[in-house]
Amino acid sequence: MGNKVKINTKKELITKLTTYAGEKKNAEALLKVEDLSLSFTQYASGLRQTELKVISNLSLQAYKGEILAVVGSSGSGKSLLAHAILGILPSNAKLDGKIKYNGKELTQERKEELRGKEIALIPQAITYLDPLMKISDQVMGCVEKKDEGLMKKLQREIFQRYDLKPEVERMLPHELSGGMARRVLVSTAVISSSKLVIADEPTPGLDEKTLNETLSYFKGMADKGCAVILITHDIEAALKISHKIAVFYAGTVLEVANVEDFKNNGENLRHPYTRALWNALPQNKFQAIKGHQPIQDEVIDGCIFYERCSKKKALCSHGIPQLKKVNGGMVRCNNAS
Repeated sequence: MGNKVKINTKKELITKLTTYAGEKKNAEALLKVEDLSLSFTQYASGLRQTELKVISNLSLQAYKGEILAVVGSSGSGKSLLAHAILGILPSNAKLDGKIKYNGKELTQERKEELRGKEIALIPQAITYLDPLMKISDQVMGCVEKKDEGLMKKLQREIFQRYDLKPEVERMLPHELSGGMARRVLVSTAVISSSKLVIADEPTPGLDEKTLNETLSYFKGMADKGCAVILITHDIEAALKISHKIAVFYAGTVLEVANVEDFKNNGENLRHPYTRALWNALPQNKFQAIKGHQPIQDEVIDGCIFYERCSKKKALCSHGIPQLKKVNGGMVRCNNAS
């Protein structure tokens, strides 16, 4: 019969559900990024070294069974965050802060050990695939000979699940259609049985059917207990499947909101920039704000959104606001309460 828990009363049921909700709320994050900063050493005229800071004081958390969407415009640092987590930054990169995975510090050595196994990347373009290697070999990756038969069977089961016909195994990347390429890239993460999946801009240029199909793959991963980080500039797509939305701007997180906060005209959103993103959607006000995101080498003393903010005060022009908890979310704003 198994070890079933018998619940006799409504009171006992409420207690069980409350206990479960509390455990989920207090669960340790699978991935925890704390005060991350990233810069690149560059050479200017006369071989003078300069540092270009692209990420500053960035913090976020990803939990098992949840999809965390990372949204923001181009150049806000979204993909660089993924590369920092995976340990695939160039040699001139300088990384500060802490990244913890499963409660332990994610060192470069540990990143290389877990990459492609427990931590998987679904890249944004098919150019990440080897143009000279057959699809089946790339999906299976580097497997030991004794496991080759088992992996081949698993790979075929995954292809069947994603409606990839048997002949796809023998194809080269250039022979795939756009939809087939997306499914192949997703297959590389599924076959690895990863616990953390990072999808980097997986939806640009997709028609609505293929878009929804791709999003359903990520939802399926989260439903099976994976922590999924969906990096995208498409906030509408993110809202369809995500549990939380981390809003990036000029290399840092301005807000981490629950997906429910975007309902009711976004009145529960905490940061002016998040509300501006919401109001810019065609189904809302379709209203843009003046100004532009600060360029990467621009030095700003104060809130990075100060020049574009409609709620700014004098205190916002000096000192960087700290990321703080407000109404069940996180926000970097002096005026949020």
